[in-house]
Amino acid sequence: MEGWNKLQSSLANLNIGQSANKFAKGFNSSVQATKERLGQVAPDEITELPQEYKDLEGQVEALRVAHQALLKVTKAFESETYDYPSQIQESVAELGANISRGVTNFAANNLKGTNLPAPAAAAAPVPQHKTLPHALGRAAGSAAATLAVAPGGQEDRLGRALSEYAGAWTKIGDARVQQDETIVHGFLAPWQQTLQTSINVAVKARQAVRVSRLELDAAKQTLKNAGPAKQEHARLEVENAEDDLVQKTEVAITLMKAVLDNPEPIKNLNELVKAQLIFYSTAAEALSAVQGEIEELSVAAEGEYRKSRDH
Repeated sequence: MEGWNKLQSSLANLNIGQSANKFAKGFNSSVQATKERLGQVAPDEITELPQEYKDLEGQVEALRVAHQALLKVTKAFESETYDYPSQIQESVAELGANISRGVTNFAANNLKGTNLPAPAAAAAPVPQHKTLPHALGRAAGSAAATLAVAPGGQEDRLGRALSEYAGAWTKIGDARVQQDETIVHGFLAPWQQTLQTSINVAVKARQAVRVSRLELDAAKQTLKNAGPAKQEHARLEVENAEDDLVQKTEVAITLMKAVLDNPEPIKNLNELVKAQLIFYSTAAEALSAVQGEIEELSVAAEGEYRKSRDH
């Protein structure tokens, strides 16, 4: 490592302008970081940062990890289809239908005034929400319609029950879409904003402190290895590095305190909970109402069945 030390000392004292000095500091810091990772620097030669700074650093890092952990899952609310895997098959089918409709409409428009028969233009279907609640509502509604057109279908209790069930799930589906929109704007957007602004600013300030600390320790190593003719310059470099570290540490402490004191994250979380509470309350209310009606149909059907078996 003697060769490294000589190279460090030479670069640190090059007088070829500000850019060369920055390069020398950056190089010295990189060498210092490498030596620390390899265990080639004694613990007492690594500048100790204030305990307040280290405590705040740990808290901010925990806050950053917490934001990322919840964000990773809650970003699902940005996609309407997160609870309905079958939407892929439906989307493929819709794509085929759209292509067919496009060809038909093209022919209908371009064959007018010719001797060839022009097909009737096809109207675009009404867009459907691709959520599991909406899919349940459509499936139950389709099943109820199938039973209704069968002979005696208007009196079929299962068909009536399915119709009620379909209505409940359509209502729940609409509530789920509203929930997702509220979560995206009331929780996700500000949650990501906090992560991308104030937390990231604090993280960058910590990185600046780390670089400044490495520069100071590298300067101390240069001073330690400097000859008599370069002692004074090396000592001034250490003093400047110490001042820089103190300044950057104070700035980082101020920024980290501001991040930790920010009430926005817990306000955002409250908005998430409120949106979910409204949705699940709406779902519970809708299912409770329809369950009572379906239970009445069930009791009547069972009573009629038992009566027919007794005769």
